[in-house]
Amino acid sequence: MSRVFFHSLHSEWLKQRRSLASWMVIVGAFFTPAIIIVARLIHREGLPSLYASDGFWQLLWRNSWESAAIFFLPIGGTLATTLITQIEYKNNAWKLLHTLPLSVATIYFSKLAIILLMLVQFFLLFNVGIYLSAVIPHLLVPGVPYPMGPIPHARFIGENLLFFLDCLPIVALQYAISLRFRNFLIPVGIGFMLWVGTLAALSWQWSFLIPYSYTMIEYLKEGARGKVAAPAVDIHAMAIGYFLLFTTAGYYWLFATRKEKG
Repeated sequence: MSRVFFHSLHSEWLKQRRSLASWMVIVGAFFTPAIIIVARLIHREGLPSLYASDGFWQLLWRNSWESAAIFFLPIGGTLATTLITQIEYKNNAWKLLHTLPLSVATIYFSKLAIILLMLVQFFLLFNVGIYLSAVIPHLLVPGVPYPMGPIPHARFIGENLLFFLDCLPIVALQYAISLRFRNFLIPVGIGFMLWVGTLAALSWQWSFLIPYSYTMIEYLKEGARGKVAAPAVDIHAMAIGYFLLFTTAGYYWLFATRKEKG
C-alpha cells in the first residue's frame, strides 16, 4: 500500500466517522442482539432450561443471523454504501477532491476500501452483540446459569467469512450506482427494488443469478424447504465474481472514463 493511498484512506475514514453511515453500522450491529436481550428478560421463566441446553450457542447464532442475513446486510449495505458515496455530492466536494494530487484509481478504491472496512466493523460489532445477548440475561436474572457447551469458534468464524463474501456484490454494485447518480434516492430505490425482487425470487431455481440473494440463500439453505431453491453453483464463488465484475465496470465505465466525475 503506497503512502498516497494510505493518506487517502485515512482522509476517507475521517469523513465517514462524522456521517450517518457510521451510526447505521453501530445501530444495525446491536439492534437484533438488543431485541433478543429484551425478549429474554421479559420471558425469563424459560431461561434456566434454555441456558442449560447443549445447543444454546447454535440456536442463539441462528436466531441472531436471521434478521441480519435477510434484512440488515442487504438493506444496510445499500444505505451505508450510498451514504458514504454521497458525502462528496452533499458537500459539493467532488471538484475539490479531483484537484488533489490523487489518481482516479486512488480516489475510487480508497472509498471502496472504507466501505469494506465498515462492513468488517459491522461483523465485529454484531458478533460482540451476539455474545452480550447471551451473557447479559445470565448476569441480570438470578438462577440463570452461564450458557452450557463450548462456543464453536471455528464454525462461527467460517460462517462470518461466508456472509462477508456474500455481501461483496451488494457493496460493489451500490457503490457503482451511487457514483453515477447525484440524487440519493435513485441508488437507494434501485437497491430496495433489487432486494424486494430477490425476496420474491428465492424459490426460483435461478435465484443464485441475482447478486443480492447470497446472504439469504446462505442462511435459508438449511431447514427452509420450499423457501429457497438449492443453488446449482458455489454461491460464494459467484459472489466474488460479481464483486470483481461490478468493481471493474464501476471503475472503468462509471467513474474513470466519465468527463464529469461528480
